[in-house]
Amino acid sequence: MGCLPLPAWPDGRIRLAADVCNWLRPEALTSPDRMFCHVHGRGRSAGQMIPGWPYSFVAALGPGASSWTAPLDAVRLGPGDDPTEVTAAQLREVTGRLAAAGAWREGDPDIIVVLDAGYDVIRLAWLLADLPVVLCARLRSNRVMYGAPPPKPPGMPGRARDHGTPVRCDDPATWAAPSATWQAGTARYGGVQVAAWDRMHPKLARVNGWEHHQGKIPLIEGTLIQLRPGPIPGYRELKPMWLWASVTGAAGPEITALWQAFLRRFDLEHTFRFAKQVLGWDAPLLRDPAAADRWTWLIIAAYTQLRLSRPLAADLRLPWQRPQPPGTMTPARVRRGFRRLRDTVSTPAAPPKPGKPGPGRPKGSRNRHKAPRYDVGKRHPESRKRTKHRAKAKQAG
Repeated sequence: MGCLPLPAWPDGRIRLAADVCNWLRPEALTSPDRMFCHVHGRGRSAGQMIPGWPYSFVAALGPGASSWTAPLDAVRLGPGDDPTEVTAAQLREVTGRLAAAGAWREGDPDIIVVLDAGYDVIRLAWLLADLPVVLCARLRSNRVMYGAPPPKPPGMPGRARDHGTPVRCDDPATWAAPSATWQAGTARYGGVQVAAWDRMHPKLARVNGWEHHQGKIPLIEGTLIQLRPGPIPGYRELKPMWLWASVTGAAGPEITALWQAFLRRFDLEHTFRFAKQVLGWDAPLLRDPAAADRWTWLIIAAYTQLRLSRPLAADLRLPWQRPQPPGTMTPARVRRGFRRLRDTVSTPAAPPKPGKPGPGRPKGSRNRHKAPRYDVGKRHPESRKRTKHRAKAKQAG
């Protein structure tokens, strides 16, 4: 997918988004590699954990409010996979393909990758430090970031400090003077107050992927960005949104490009909904995960075909819809008009051959070759400390 044209931005910079979409299979007891997938419900505390196959997607984003994205890669997360390592390998492969296809060349600005709060952006920045990418992810409201410590006074014993003044996202009293602040405008939220703190890092411990790190845990510095929307008539006051970007010394234009690219991350949700509701991504009742992977790539190919035919598809609008010029239609309207375009283009596939389904198992007979059942959830090897603790408990008992 890296050889196809990407959405064009005025500055020529590439914006990518990574997110996870779940193929729910709650009743597929014979399907392996299922995991508990978090599904949002209506109301407060209405989320559910439903068995299914989570897929990590990487797509290119376009400028302006749009329902179109350019999916570039999809990887299924297995029970034994580390999501951060899988995402790092996926972004490394996509970046390599873009460079091989000529979409990114040496000397071009770094690729912006936007992520949601579910990703460990700090560890991703460490794993992808050698790539020409800038990660920008949303932070949860309870995160704490630390600035650079002041220089150690001469003659003071002991080693220098690693962490400076903390900035707690949920405590306005700790919001020290930012490195830069200015007023910006958005089409949906009106005026937005933007503040940035340079060289901010978190405190890392030997958990969540850092257990086997050799030597001292590094200090991974970046830029902390706060977006505070102004009051909107008829709505309650919105809480500020916090972002962290894996770049230091960023000026105003760079920070603006980062948070504006993050706002375009939500376009990927339209792609997920279109793939499920219109293209039928999660409709087949497949047992084998490999078959689900192949079907996922077929859906990506079909979506890409619709995206490339956007300037050519006819606008078969419904009576209550407004006319749209070619090139500005939504994915659903392009799909509706694609049937007229399909007759004028050639296809590499051979004509379908007539056939009928097999006889199957005789009616009334028992299934003598039952498929095996599989457990649901992640499979992590038990740590040595917990094993030793249980062994001591058994000896004491």
